[in-house]
Amino acid sequence: MDTTATLVLGTTNAGKLRELAELLTPLGIPCCSLAGLDAAVEVEETGDSFAANAALKASQQALALGRWVLAEDSGLVVAALGGAPGIFSARFSGAGATDSRNNSLLLERLAALPAAAPRSAHYACHAALSDPTGTIVAVSSGICGGLIAHHPAGAGGFGYDPLFIVPEYHRTFGELSPAVKALISHRARAMRAIIPAIERSLHPRRPPAGER
Repeated sequence: MDTTATLVLGTTNAGKLRELAELLTPLGIPCCSLAGLDAAVEVEETGDSFAANAALKASQQALALGRWVLAEDSGLVVAALGGAPGIFSARFSGAGATDSRNNSLLLERLAALPAAAPRSAHYACHAALSDPTGTIVAVSSGICGGLIAHHPAGAGGFGYDPLFIVPEYHRTFGELSPAVKALISHRARAMRAIIPAIERSLHPRRPPAGER
């Protein structure tokens, strides 16, 4: 396989990898994860925003691998908690954080607030595409608004999905089908926005999907 035409998805998170691959498959561009790539590096997420962390992950992995890399950083932003967990979503409950522990801590923090405190929240995703030299050539973002449930519901998705209610559907992401989530999620919106740049970069002679 021609690795120069293969897009590396800068994650080892199984849930994110599955969603990204499903969104990008229609492009006809081969994708692979960081798993099994010996030259892949551990990128310290020292950025102060989703956008900064996405760019760090994309550029540093691209430099190490000499490959095109698409990376994203995403998380849950809860208004009543001052934007937390935010960029710390994956490690909200500290060292060795798990989805279950993160969800429990989120409910605990919200339960400590006055009963009238709003439970509005949104998922945010920022994506960055880097060329093999580590230069960021495209960025995008997407959000999905919702509410935090009082109890988990649904076994689908990952992360905070069992607690994230999408008001239009009256269901959590954990209850919605993958097909619906692929249409409305923050990650889906960010990926759709960056797809034209991916096509231009890896298939430079082929017009983007929207122009064919």
